[in-house]
Formats: sequence, structure tokens, C-alpha cells
Amino acid sequence: MEGPAKVVLAVVVAVAAVLELGLVGANFQDQCDITWQPQNAKMTEGGNHLSLSLVSNSSGCMLRTKKQFIYGSVSIRIQLVKGNSAGTVTTYYTSSIGDKHDEIDFEFLGNETGQPYTFHTNVFADGVGAKEMQFRPWFDPTDGFHNYTIFWNPCMIVWLVDSIPIRVFRNYEDKGVPYPTHRPMYAFSSIWAAEDWATQGGRVKTDWTKAPFDAEYRDIALNVCECSESSGDAASSSCAQGCATPDHWYAAPELCKLTDRQLRQMRAMQLGYTIYDYCADATAKGRLVPPECSMDQY
Repeated sequence: MEGPAKVVLAVVVAVAAVLELGLVGANFQDQCDITWQPQNAKMTEGGNHLSLSLVSNSSGCMLRTKKQFIYGSVSIRIQLVKGNSAGTVTTYYTSSIGDKHDEIDFEFLGNETGQPYTFHTNVFADGVGAKEMQFRPWFDPTDGFHNYTIFWNPCMIVWLVDSIPIRVFRNYEDKGVPYPTHRPMYAFSSIWAAEDWATQGGRVKTDWTKAPFDAEYRDIALNVCECSESSGDAASSSCAQGCATPDHWYAAPELCKLTDRQLRQMRAMQLGYTIYDYCADATAKGRLVPPECSMDQY
């Protein structure tokens, strides 16, 4: 095998490694800032291990990457709050700053001891969200570290857990469906109190005698197209256009769809573990069904 065919194979192999196996993690101290309640963050092992703590109903913690970016893969390994985590929310997401923001969400809603967490996903574009899907985990997310990855390119967004895709949101901007294409984002993680709604609709409250509630982290990995808003809208738009060109690894045509294996994995996950789907909810309640719900999301 020679020439272009060899290059294409190399790209496909590299992409499979990123999407299915994740990346070697970077140091939190080098890659991130603690932007809210830094006294509740603790770095050990030279910045390779991080804990974020929730100590009261008004005091949590937030991490933000130093880099802004458009497109690529962002992943992290998290061990969620152990024991009775009712009313706590641990998040891992990407978001732009300002009005009509773009955002791609993983949120982990705690529960009573012995009850499963809820994995909540959502996407915002131009400030429009309400595209939630929720899942029950098929493992104990408090027992050891698990990898959570957001893959984002001009074609689609993929949420992966331990290299298994659980959801895809495709770019149907040409059909009038907002999609994040031009606002640089940061990656964030946080822990905060939401006992008024997070656990069984707010029926189960936080047991503050169990505080502090700790989420632990390793191996943040950013393989992204760095892009900053700081130089103004025109420069940001130019940067976004540059990050959308097909010479970037994440924009390879092969990455506009899942592999057959990934598609089988995702369908199995959705069949076995979905507990809420905004498309199905709209249909069941006789509401206007969002247009993307009738389009291929695979």
C-alpha cells in the first residue's frame, strides 16, 4: 500500500484510537484553571489527580480548560460521588461564553445510596437547547474511574462512555436545526447542589451530614482545534472556518458517521438504558416534534 491510500488508512487508525480508546491524559495543573470556589479543589500527584468537592448548598467547585477550541475530542476519567449522592450534580461539558451560547453536556445526577445515577446529555446551539436524552449507567460509576468523551466535528456530535457511543446529534443546519459551528468553547467540569430538582424531581433531598461530596478526576485529554474569541468576532469567525476545513483529523469523511461496530454498540445502549428521549416525549405528549427527530441521527 502506497501514497494516498496509506495516508487514509493511517487517519482511520488514528481516529479509531481517539474515539474508541481515548487519549493519554494531560496534567490538570497545566491544562486547567479552577474558576469557582478554588478552595474546594485539590490536586495531587503533581496535578495528575484532581478532586472537586461540594461542601454546602451554596458552595461547589468548577474547572475550566485554558484552551478554547472548535471541534475535536475532549475526554476525562471521572469517579463520581460515592454513597448517598442525592441532590448533587457533577458535570462535564463544553460551552461558549456569552449570549446565545453553544454547549454540549454530560451531567451526572446523584441518587440515594444503592440507586443508579442518571446520565443526562443535551446540546445547545445559538442558545437553543431542550434536546435532552437520559440514560441509566450499566456499571457503578462510583467504583473506579470511567472515561467520558465528547467528540465534535462539522458533521456530528458523539457522546461516548468508556469508548462506547451512547448518542449522536447530527448537523442538520441546512434543514433549519441549530448546530454549534462558529463559537469557540471551553471544556468545563463542576460539582454543585441541585436538590430542588436533580433527584427524582426534587423529592429526595441532600443529606448534608454526608458532606463533603467528592468527584475525582484523572486524564483530561484535549485533541482539538484551538480557537480563541479574544481577538474579536471577525477573527473568531475566521478561526472557526479554518477549523472546519477537511485537512483536520476530526473532519475526515470517515468521521461523518459511526462505524458498523459503534452503531451496533449505540443501538444496544439506547435500547437497554435510555430513560428519557426528548423526541419520544414530544410524540407521546402530542407536542410539535423537533424536525431532527424525523431525520437520521446515525
